[in-house]
Amino acid sequence: MILLSRRSLLSIAAVVDIALHARPQPVSAKMLAVRHDLPPRHLETVLQALVRHGILKGVRGPRGGYEVARERRRITAGDIVRAAMSATGEDDLPPLPHSRLVDEIVGPEVKAAGEAFLARLDGITVEDLCRNTEARKVFGTDLATADFTI
Repeated sequence: MILLSRRSLLSIAAVVDIALHARPQPVSAKMLAVRHDLPPRHLETVLQALVRHGILKGVRGPRGGYEVARERRRITAGDIVRAAMSATGEDDLPPLPHSRLVDEIVGPEVKAAGEAFLARLDGITVEDLCRNTEARKVFGTDLATADFTI
């Protein structure tokens, strides 16, 4: 069972895809959509949230698109999920109104479990996911092996 929303899962995949394919030029939303079989407009809100949170950088112009804004080893899956949740407001939903059971028992337990889940995602970097993607040849070819670490 996957506990992440589709938007959060797609956000992680999009950042890893961009981290792998953004050299020598940025990855367009259209190319991302083609690789993941999605309509481009479905990705735009997610990509913009990732830009606002400093995970991606938008590049304007005819050859524009998206690049990672920081080193791959400095971006975690937890960072990406938090950005995706902020785009939909998932992170700020209040518990059910006026329920002591939810307020005092269920809510705190679920909150603690969610924090543990995000803490685990904070231990997974985009670099880790890129290495796994390259090792399994997910995109079917060897990607550029140049290291752009600053």
